[in-house]
This record gives sequence, structure tokens and C-alpha cells, in this order.
Amino acid sequence: MAVRTQKREKGALWRDIKRNKACYGMLAPFMIFFILFTAVPVLMSLPMGFTDFDMARPPRFVGLSNFTTLFFSDKIFMRSIRVTIVFALLTGPVSYVLCFLLAWLINEMHPKLKTFFTLIFYAPSMANVYTVWKLIFSGDMNGYLNSFLIDLGIINAPVQWLTDGRYVLGVTIVVQLWISLGAGFLALRAGFQNIDRSMYEAGAIEGIRTRWQELIYIVIPSMGPQLMFAAVMQIVSSFTAGTVAQNLVGFPSTDYKAHTIMTHAFDYGWQRFEMGYASAICMILFVAMFLLNKLISKVLGKYMD
Repeated sequence: MAVRTQKREKGALWRDIKRNKACYGMLAPFMIFFILFTAVPVLMSLPMGFTDFDMARPPRFVGLSNFTTLFFSDKIFMRSIRVTIVFALLTGPVSYVLCFLLAWLINEMHPKLKTFFTLIFYAPSMANVYTVWKLIFSGDMNGYLNSFLIDLGIINAPVQWLTDGRYVLGVTIVVQLWISLGAGFLALRAGFQNIDRSMYEAGAIEGIRTRWQELIYIVIPSMGPQLMFAAVMQIVSSFTAGTVAQNLVGFPSTDYKAHTIMTHAFDYGWQRFEMGYASAICMILFVAMFLLNKLISKVLGKYMD
């Protein structure tokens, strides 16, 4: 019976593929590149974390040596954990709420304004904005922020925003928040547009009067998949952030103040070519993101039905 059931399921799947072959054909280019350049490297990195591999010699199995070194000998890695946690706690939830609120506000606008403001808020996630931010946070008298604060009399001398260890993490967080309105933001925008308008009419009959009540009782329960997708994207972007710090405050940053786990993996993988050690770092980061995603799934699971 089990064999027959499996054959029927495979047959139904194959008929579904043939019936929707145009859709699968359009998905094929993305899936091929995703498998080759994302899925396969991730799967390869898992066993590589248990090896000593410098790209010049064949991998040599070392067991848990990379992990014991990370947690008991690598002080920079321990510092990167603290930086990543602070970074994720400040950028993840804030950018998630910001994406939702902006998507909600834009949804209330005129259709032409919706398109314009969606482009305005989404554009920073696609563009290279680091040159502009370097001008804003430049450490000389001509830096926009320094010039503005000096004119107001708040400071008397320029502040080295990009090299002073007291400020580099804060500056990185600000820029990360600015560019965080990416795919999650677009998903929430689509979620608002897909809500059946009749639900608002039914809610009004049931006694819902304010926009806040609509948000709690209609909007959020109707956007489970979009909320989940946006949450996953924000988790991934906040935990894997490293490009912003490298482009803005240098690599390595002053006193490793903006040195995240992803930056540490980049250091060992692409600067020192210790791929086994870098893979162990990435494995730890993967496990942390996986557990956090499971937690988010439980929290938002009630909205997925």
C-alpha cells in the first residue's frame, strides 16, 4: 500500500509539473544558480568545518579542533559574538518594525504615490550608498555631520566617526538600518495589497472602528506568510551583516568594535585562506540563525493558517 501511495504521489507531482511547465521553466534559471552557488557551497562547508584546509593542500580531518579553538582560544571571535548580538538585537527588530510600518503607511496612499515611495525606500538596498555616508560621517571639518554640529555649537572640534572606537558600531548600525528595507519590505507591501477588501467591511459590521483595530484583528492575521518571510530576511541580514562595516569603518575596524561573526569568517576565509576554520565559523552562525528562525516560526505560526 505504501509503495502504491508513493507511486500515485509521484505521478500526481509529474502531472502537475507538465501542466505548469511554463512556470517551472521561468523558475529554472534562478533555481539552477541558487543550487550551484548557494545550496552546494553551504552543504560543502558543513563537513569542511571539521578539517584543516588552506586551499593549497587537500583537507585534513581535525575533528572538533576548529570549534575548541574558536570558543577557548580565539578572543576576537568571542568579541565578534558580542558585537553580532548587539548588532542583531538593534537592527533586526527595529528594521522589521520599520518595514512593517512604512509598508502600512504607503498602503494608505494614492496609487501613484505608493509606487514612488516604495521605490524611494527600496532603492538604498540596491545602491552603493557607502560613498554618501562616508561624506556624511567624514572626520574633518567638511564632513556634513561635523559641520552641522559645529554650526549648532554642539561640538567644538571634528569627531572621528569612522575611526573612533566609541562611534564605529553606532555608525554601522545607522547605515544598516537605512539599507535594510529590502525584500522583506517588498513582501510586506505585497501582503497589504493582497488583503481582501471585504474583510474590512466585515470588520466594520463586527464593530471594528479604528485603523489600529484593523491592524490587530484583520491585517496581521491576514499576512502570516509575508510576516514570516520578512522576519527570516531580517534575521539573515542582521546576523550576516559585515559588508557595511568593511566598506564604512574599514577592515578590521578600530579595536574590532564593529567586527561581526561574518566579518571574522571573511577574514579567515578570504584573507588568510583558512577555509576549514572559516567554515566552522559559518557553521556556528548557521546554527544560531536556524534556531532563531525556529523560534520566530513558533511565534508567527498562528498566523500561517
